[in-house]
Amino acid sequence: MFHGNVSLEIAEGLKLLRKRINAANIPPSKLDETLNIATWNIREFGKKKRSDAAIHYIAEIIGQFDFVGLVELRDNLSDLNRILPILGPYWDAVYSDAIPDAGGNRERICYIYDSRTVRFNGMAAEASPPRKKRGTEYLSAESWWRAPYVASFKSGNFDFLAFTTHVRWGDDLAARQSEIQGLANWVGAKIKEKHAEDKDIIVMGDFNIPSRNDPMFAAITSTGLELPHALIADDFGTNLARNKRYDQILHLARYPDNFTNAGGVLDFYASDHKPLFPDLDKRAFTYELSDHLPLWIQINTDIDGIMLDQIIQRKQR
Repeated sequence: MFHGNVSLEIAEGLKLLRKRINAANIPPSKLDETLNIATWNIREFGKKKRSDAAIHYIAEIIGQFDFVGLVELRDNLSDLNRILPILGPYWDAVYSDAIPDAGGNRERICYIYDSRTVRFNGMAAEASPPRKKRGTEYLSAESWWRAPYVASFKSGNFDFLAFTTHVRWGDDLAARQSEIQGLANWVGAKIKEKHAEDKDIIVMGDFNIPSRNDPMFAAITSTGLELPHALIADDFGTNLARNKRYDQILHLARYPDNFTNAGGVLDFYASDHKPLFPDLDKRAFTYELSDHLPLWIQINTDIDGIMLDQIIQRKQR
């Protein structure tokens, strides 16, 4: 991390933030062995210039991971470009275009990653609803407010497809559930493609699903997506009150065992924002950091042993 010669206030804030980060018990990643992945809705990042303190705190949070899917990055990338130098010259980003209408909220989705541990594999695209021919045109019958962003990456000998989305909010719960079902159908169809880029799909982002008991969660898991074991153990939330799991990390995996290492929430808020931003109320604080907490998992990327075990098991049958 390259925080440089920061002010006394920022230095003290970073020390406190590191204590809160340590409480999340995020294990260090090991090159070519493990990968720490997170998803974080960073609340309209780029709509209004963040303070210097917020930029350093956000960089410190992102730097705990190797790969982060950011939701609610806005069209203005100035603040993103302030964060990258603090993270270091080996960090990079791949992001979608902004959607300029009200439903799109001028949002982008961004993958920000440590290139020492993760390599971009070359494929990046927005996921589009399936189309059907109507007359001479090919049209979609479904509507997604914000198209998911899909990109291929490699860590060690583990190739994966990252799929990140920000599902509609609004008052129409049936429409939200329908959108979520459409996303699940897209992922289910993708994994069956003959020439699919990767057979491991990691799905993450802000699904606006209030709980795992909600029909919306049944919809997103209806085509085979599963919670990693590490995220099943605790019914924690990703909002500041820790009582709603709006954000999710799910997977369709060739080797599910490599998704069981560790996982959880990084609670930078800890029920008290004042030590980090003493002059702000809680709402203003959420526009400096966020009203969502990062959700994370650690993945075992050294899959040679798993592959050999499967070969032996097939031989023994």
